[in-house]
Amino acid sequence: MTDHTLPTARLGDGGPEVGVQGLGCMGMSFAYGPTDADASRATLERALELGVTLYDTADAYGAGENERFLSPFFKAHRDEVVIATKFALSIPPDDPTKRIIRNDEPYIRQAVEASLRRLDVDVIDLYYMHRRDPAVPIEETVAVMADLVREGKVKHLGLSEVTGDELRAAQGVHPIAAVQSEWSLFSRDIEAGVVPAARELGVALVPYSPLGRGFLTGSFADAEKDLTAGDFRRQQPRFIGDNATANAALLAPVRTVAEAHGATLGQIALAWAQQRARVHGLPVIPIPGTRKPARVEENTAATRIVLTEEELSLLEPIAGKVAGDRYADMTFTSAGRE
Repeated sequence: MTDHTLPTARLGDGGPEVGVQGLGCMGMSFAYGPTDADASRATLERALELGVTLYDTADAYGAGENERFLSPFFKAHRDEVVIATKFALSIPPDDPTKRIIRNDEPYIRQAVEASLRRLDVDVIDLYYMHRRDPAVPIEETVAVMADLVREGKVKHLGLSEVTGDELRAAQGVHPIAAVQSEWSLFSRDIEAGVVPAARELGVALVPYSPLGRGFLTGSFADAEKDLTAGDFRRQQPRFIGDNATANAALLAPVRTVAEAHGATLGQIALAWAQQRARVHGLPVIPIPGTRKPARVEENTAATRIVLTEEELSLLEPIAGKVAGDRYADMTFTSAGRE
């Protein structure tokens, strides 16, 4: 049985009700160094016990391996969980290290069938366009996604890293339940256009990397020095060299607030993300990723921390001082097109 300790929020006007914090599952099989399958399975079970019901994956995470890994857990708890996965990042067979963005109908149909097989489910609860190919009108892409809903392969639609205008255009074709974008104390570019559009349209925001890919927890200070060779974060400008040094200093006010609450740095970063719902007037369901049961307990406990206006003011300047972009190539993000 699930112990529903988390409050819930709705994904979009007609979307499912989920716990106000979800779980990002990418790191269980991809991107963040060595993995531990047993610990990850225990983390999935513990998250569900704590009221986490939205589980996030994508076909590109480990070339489908993440979806396969999650399948037994989803099968065992199918009526209790909301499965979110994504398409759009195609892997060239001659170079598995590359990703090509595809939003065209043949690829979407191929991708959804492959995800359904790997997940071993009849329908995907929330299907995201992972990244945007500007060469394909977003109306055309969403029309294909809407067909998948009519065909019973998908229940609800989501978009990732789209601009406010792209969200409005998409909503004109079919209701969008959620927009997933990076949103944290270090990454606030979506507040200019995406967040107002989502509020206006009744779309939920699903922040990924609300812990700044772990940097906001203080678990590492320089990716090149502290993380293993295969870790994805060694490729991100703000976590290496002089940028990392400058950004580590920005955690000082987070520490101050954490000490006042007897909390961890990560819990304050997550409490800030959770309170975006009240600040901006729309549903916000962050999806911090972890592979440890104790960490998911820590993360969900952050939903019970309420930051004061004084504390929010202390944290407010951080994002404007961050050194380095969140990706080496920002053209694939909404900020790169706004």
